[in-house]
Amino acid sequence: MSENKNTKRGANKQSDAEEPAEGPRLFRINVEVGNLDEAAEFYGKLFGLTGRLQAGSRCYFTCGAVTLQVVDVSSVRAPHPAAKALYFVVDDLDAIFKRAEALRCLSKEEVHGEPGGQISVRPWGERSFYAEDKWHNPLCFVEEGTIYPG
Repeated sequence: MSENKNTKRGANKQSDAEEPAEGPRLFRINVEVGNLDEAAEFYGKLFGLTGRLQAGSRCYFTCGAVTLQVVDVSSVRAPHPAAKALYFVVDDLDAIFKRAEALRCLSKEEVHGEPGGQISVRPWGERSFYAEDKWHNPLCFVEEGTIYPG
């Protein structure tokens, strides 16, 4: 067999071009906090899940295909808040809203002219609310079946 790798690649080049390559897949998101025990308790109560403590002052929460990595950076610096918002899809928006309300973490910001900390149907059709942990990491919870894919 004298067929080399380049010939084989060249023969498949047209079919490769017809099928788009698989893009990157998000598997973990990091949020920084100032106290791991408090954060693990907060996210555990909010999500209704038990986190998995990890080496390096971290706690993992499985959120579908993506793991939320909560990491305590207080030994080296102040926590830096996450991106504008971390979006979570949930089956029971009302239940997680009640937990967020009990944790007193509902957002005080406005989203498209309405309080972000109340359940609303957004202009793009998602039923959602916004919350924030004590380290200012913004969170958004969207009801399954209302996600706007863009």
